[in-house]
Amino acid sequence: MMICFQDINWTTFGITVGIMIGIAVLLGVLIMVISRFFHVEKDARIDEIVNNLPKANCGACGYPGCEGFAKALIDGKANVDDCKVSKKENKTEIANILGQSFSGGEETVAVVACNGGNDCKDKYAYQGYGNCLNQEMLAGGRKACPVGCMGAGSCVDACPNVAIDVKGGVAVVDPDLCISCGICINTCPKKIIKRIPKSAKIYVACSTECKGKDVISVCKNGCISCGICERTCQHDAIHLVNNVPVVDYSKCTGCKECMVKCPKKVIKER
Repeated sequence: MMICFQDINWTTFGITVGIMIGIAVLLGVLIMVISRFFHVEKDARIDEIVNNLPKANCGACGYPGCEGFAKALIDGKANVDDCKVSKKENKTEIANILGQSFSGGEETVAVVACNGGNDCKDKYAYQGYGNCLNQEMLAGGRKACPVGCMGAGSCVDACPNVAIDVKGGVAVVDPDLCISCGICINTCPKKIIKRIPKSAKIYVACSTECKGKDVISVCKNGCISCGICERTCQHDAIHLVNNVPVVDYSKCTGCKECMVKCPKKVIKER
């Protein structure tokens, strides 16, 4: 049915439009009044702190993004060093903004403490979605070594900076891309991704606490706890702890003698 303009009651139409406009204006005024009444002043320090954070919004600090971390710092719920991504000079500046002192920890980088990969035996042939977290649910993963990298890339998928790749069946971190956010550390079901000082020259690429005989039975490249590294080091910087070499980076000079002498090449150059 066609409606003619002559059939429209313009008076009613005008009143209706006027009422709608009036309601809209009233709602607008109410919103302005309420927003002004409930307005919370933003602490100016938040933006200053965020400007000194990496803005990666990785969440590794445990807070929702860099702004959430900045608010937690101001509220005293977080520590400057909780952000592993920030550089020392930025942390110092944040401490100054907060009126605190910061001696500063050394910048770190992640490494994968495994040397097995394709040279570590499998307990079974895994078929299904190729993810470490999924494999771990089936008898603790397919690797015969209880802490062997499965190389299925859960850490690769999780890394926000594309700093991890899988080579030879084991995950490898690119130190130039790693921001030490810790997301890969939390993701790895075997907990074999660790932080070491960014200045470190070497790292131990094995995490098994098994004895030599047991290691050899499952992995060609695993640490056999022979202790050559400990005996070789002239600076008392490396010791076997629970059958695993542990480097004291405060003493390590980076001479790499332990790396050269290691028969299984478990000690690697960073």
